Amino acid sequence: MSKERFALVIIDISHERLDRPFEYRVPESLLDAVSEGAEVRIPFGKGNKERRGYVVGLKDEPSFDRDKIKDILGIVESSVGIESRMLRLAVWMKKRYGGTLVGAMRTVLPVKDKVKAKVYRCISRKVSIEQLNEEAGRLNPVRFSARIRLLKAVSEVEEMPLEFATDKLNVSKAVIATAVKQGLISLREDTEYRNPVAEKNTRYDRRAELNDEQQAAVDAILKEAEAERKPVLIEGITGSGKTEVYIEAIAKTVESGKQAIVLIPEIALTFQTLMRFYARFKDRVSVLHSKLSEGEKYDQFVRAEKGELDVIIGPRSALFIPFNKLGMVVIDEEHESSYKSQNMPKYHAREVAEELCRMSGAQLVLGSATPSMEASYNAECGQYLKLKLNKRYGEARLPKVTIADMREELKAGNKSFFSRVLAEKITERLVKGEQIMLFINRRGRAGFVSCRSCGHVIKCPHCDVSLSEHTGGRLLCHYCGYAAVMPKNCPECSSKYIAGFRAGTEKIEEEIAKAYPSARVIRMDGDTTKQKDAHEKILQTFAAGDADIMVGTQMIVKGHDFPNVTLVGAIAADMSLNAADYHATERTFSLLAQAAGRAGRGDRPGEVVIQTYKPEHYSIQAAAAQDYEYFYKMEKAFREMADYPPFTHMMALQYFSADQKAAFERAENAASAIKDKAGDTAEVMGPFQASIAKIRDIYRVVVYIRSRNEEALTQAKDIAEKLQDENRDSGKKEVTLQTDRDPVSTL
Repeated sequence: MSKERFALVIIDISHERLDRPFEYRVPESLLDAVSEGAEVRIPFGKGNKERRGYVVGLKDEPSFDRDKIKDILGIVESSVGIESRMLRLAVWMKKRYGGTLVGAMRTVLPVKDKVKAKVYRCISRKVSIEQLNEEAGRLNPVRFSARIRLLKAVSEVEEMPLEFATDKLNVSKAVIATAVKQGLISLREDTEYRNPVAEKNTRYDRRAELNDEQQAAVDAILKEAEAERKPVLIEGITGSGKTEVYIEAIAKTVESGKQAIVLIPEIALTFQTLMRFYARFKDRVSVLHSKLSEGEKYDQFVRAEKGELDVIIGPRSALFIPFNKLGMVVIDEEHESSYKSQNMPKYHAREVAEELCRMSGAQLVLGSATPSMEASYNAECGQYLKLKLNKRYGEARLPKVTIADMREELKAGNKSFFSRVLAEKITERLVKGEQIMLFINRRGRAGFVSCRSCGHVIKCPHCDVSLSEHTGGRLLCHYCGYAAVMPKNCPECSSKYIAGFRAGTEKIEEEIAKAYPSARVIRMDGDTTKQKDAHEKILQTFAAGDADIMVGTQMIVKGHDFPNVTLVGAIAADMSLNAADYHATERTFSLLAQAAGRAGRGDRPGEVVIQTYKPEHYSIQAAAAQDYEYFYKMEKAFREMADYPPFTHMMALQYFSADQKAAFERAENAASAIKDKAGDTAEVMGPFQASIAKIRDIYRVVVYIRSRNEEALTQAKDIAEKLQDENRDSGKKEVTLQTDRDPVSTL
């Protein structure tokens, strides 16, 4: 009698009611094929509709009557299975961040399906050149012209791609097959991996010599990796050579037979970072990000699984690459908000990386010129080891920073987007042939369109947000994509005084073109980087010196290294200070400090002009001085006084529904139940209407829970999710719940 096996299967449906394992029998024919993490086909429900599911466990004895247990139908051959470590990580993420287990499992699978391998086929000769020529000479040139062309071509080269023979020589596959059958040639097939690393010529072509400060950091990282493996935080001023420290530490890790993951916050940073790593690790390094084709993603996944890669670089999803010998995870620019997912599960890459390193016995390294408040506080409390890099690499010096008070500019009659000092310095740089970066944290032409007579603001009919003006008189919603034509008169009062206010990247680009018609201007924002490889093309154009001025959003100020950039201008430095979010000051400081760090990275001194209406604000002053310690001291005092993270922890319960009343009722019930259970261990705030009350005709309501006890937040999440299950079973109106632990932005 054969041994019976039973599988616990999570159904691949993101529905909370089905978010539990269902038991299935493993047929004898599949005993060797079904393993933990495999995707299987199973009959589900009364009608036995075929569904997909993931195996999360295997057992020898069933939990209930064998006669009621259905059989697994088969393995999904086209799928990529979840390895057991990633399965455990998914379980941890579901518990910490909420949502469904299948949602967490999909997250840890950066590549979902197998893609047909790209095959390289080539023709090579099996006999001597003389024999090939002799055979060609015996053939009738009228009847066998194609075969003669093939034999003569093969006699001239040792190996020829099959596509060259069929496409260029116009030789059919039947003719090739005949020559193979005659033993004159052979046809070989090799799997050819799709390689997203197309550009291999790099100016980073030599191994950097580390200064004493950098070498001490590398030594400390490697020592920690052999000891407690406490996360290491590198606070290094812009241009201090953090990337060289990462490369050297990873090189030592690779030498020991282990692999490394390098997370970067933006796809825009991939090219420069990759080129530096490629110079050291050659084709043992690759990338994984959303702009790759499915074939490119799958091939990097397979190469990693087979141990053919040592280093993978990419945004937060690269964290889930299937490295079997993970030795180090590096998170560059760790302060960036893009490391926090805005889709369920709303995980933070820093926290997940800590758990992954704990599971794998790997070392976590975090780096930033402006570390997040959470990371610095963890270092202050002894949870992280903090290292400092205080010197710029080589002979580079920190730039000179000028703060331009735009209130004084207006008093002096200057209504331009550019202060007098910035305009003067732009002219100087253009004359010298040096490059300029102009940063504004807003894409498009304007923040909103309003009427100066009655104050009416044109909003999206589906979302509670204003429309932004773009080129060609288009008004666009950046949330749902709704488009409209710019009206000539106000739709409320018919006034002709209706226009866009507050400049965006597109408008700045236009104004630069007017003021400096001979300047070559390039723009980099969400609109110009939609196409695949658009980031790389823009950056390569600027790096090659084919543009004088780069105008862009925050994506241009992060991590880029252009030695010829000697001037950086922050057009509206305090725009982000006005956000209704306790992170606003931190974001402003970080963006300005990072922007300032782009100037003077070569052998020429750099200058920065920060244009602001609040020159006295501590975030502006600290960024101008590149003084992180002063900023941290001031912001820490504010956070502690207001009882905000990192001194406490928060959980946002976000309710979404087409029925606003139903959303509020569900939120009120959850808030009441949590208050009753939590007592004094947690503070419950709300429900509130979200700052953007409606998107795509869906109303948004939020409840905040604050507590110094993280377990109290987990308990609050569990209560809210249980209430969701109960209300769903009772057939009440559809209300969706999303849970966000320590949100990086308010809803």
